[in-house]
Amino acid sequence: MSNTATTLGVVGLGSMGRGAALSALKRGVPTWGFDLNPAACATVAAAGGQIATSLADLAAHCDAVVVLVVNATQTEQVVFGDGGLARHLKPGSVVITSATVDPTLPPQWEARLAEQGLHLIDAPVSGGAAKAANGEMTVMASGKPDAFAAVGGLLDAVAGKVYRLADHAGVGSTVKMVNQHLAGVHIAAACEAMALGIRAGAAPDKLYEVITNSAGNSWMFSNRVPHILAGDYTPLSAVNIFIKDLGIVLDAARKLNAPLPLAAAAHQLYLGTAGAGFGAEDDSAVIKLYAALTGITLPARKDAA
Repeated sequence: MSNTATTLGVVGLGSMGRGAALSALKRGVPTWGFDLNPAACATVAAAGGQIATSLADLAAHCDAVVVLVVNATQTEQVVFGDGGLARHLKPGSVVITSATVDPTLPPQWEARLAEQGLHLIDAPVSGGAAKAANGEMTVMASGKPDAFAAVGGLLDAVAGKVYRLADHAGVGSTVKMVNQHLAGVHIAAACEAMALGIRAGAAPDKLYEVITNSAGNSWMFSNRVPHILAGDYTPLSAVNIFIKDLGIVLDAARKLNAPLPLAAAAHQLYLGTAGAGFGAEDDSAVIKLYAALTGITLPARKDAA
């Protein structure tokens, strides 16, 4: 019998974690989930997954566990807290941390887990909820060769692309940090550009159609502007997430003496949007800050009474 992982656990069944679990199940991987949200658990259970009653319960059944929670604090609590994974996983198991975190943290987690005979793969993800559900996420992974050998094909079961970036933890989070720099700036730029066009009298839907077929387009413009056109700011990724993520980017840049004026300006826009009361809304709500500043009228929600 191979010593590679065969049963996957997913802690955190939000949009990305739920998608990862559903993707693994579609590909025939025995999958356990854990989340405090009963509705998220029910979705995974309905697809054939098993739902753990605790982290210890999940650890007892799984060879590898993806931790897809919000931030570093939650990751550390899940992995190292009382009743956490590190206390209950069998030796040789793999912890896959996927939250966007300070790149200096995964190497510390890797060393702590190694002391207990456990592996770590630093594996942030990108692609959004739809790609997660379809098994098309991009995984930016780094870790020791033994960790990749132990995890077997489980990363491939939840992703369209798995990039193995280095033989030690931290590089995956570095690459994700760069991705979040660009994503945060691109969303802010998309909102600013749409606000400019609306202010100047362009029809928002026509503006979107033209830009998505022109050189000024970006993935974030084509993905986020439809939320604005629909007047639907239900948070698929919230403004507050980019306050956190661009904060990580700027903190790292300060340590490296690397100037990031565009990231700093975007961060201020997210802070301003949150300050205006929209922090829990979709990150495309940055355009609401521009609306408040300029008086433009944004598209109304289509299903509004």
